[in-house]
Amino acid sequence: MIGLPSLQAMDRAQGARIWMASEVTDMRCGFDRLAERVRAVIGENPQSGHLFVFRSRRGDRLKMLVWDRDGFLLWYKRLEVGVFKLPRVEQGARSVELRASELAMILDGIDVSKLKRVRRYERAV
Repeated sequence: MIGLPSLQAMDRAQGARIWMASEVTDMRCGFDRLAERVRAVIGENPQSGHLFVFRSRRGDRLKMLVWDRDGFLLWYKRLEVGVFKLPRVEQGARSVELRASELAMILDGIDVSKLKRVRRYERAV
């Protein structure tokens, strides 16, 4: 019998955490300036192996920075039409942690700001 994949299983399989800066970022920033923004804005070590997401002012571009064993990897996506629908961020928060499933939905065009998570039972670990 084949088990169906769940979003929770997908999120747990991701070893690295995903952080998104809440404020806009100049998309001309390269590796070093984005790494500095990780330290200053998100407050994390850019070489931690976590994935850091930055958005443009118009919301039609995303950059992701991650440390890959011996150097930085930079991923950049520009939408031809429309904008990315990003999650709501609490007032004053400089960053928000995303689940892998939420990032996948954002990249796939799903408006995660309108999603509502219902409370589910979780067994204490």
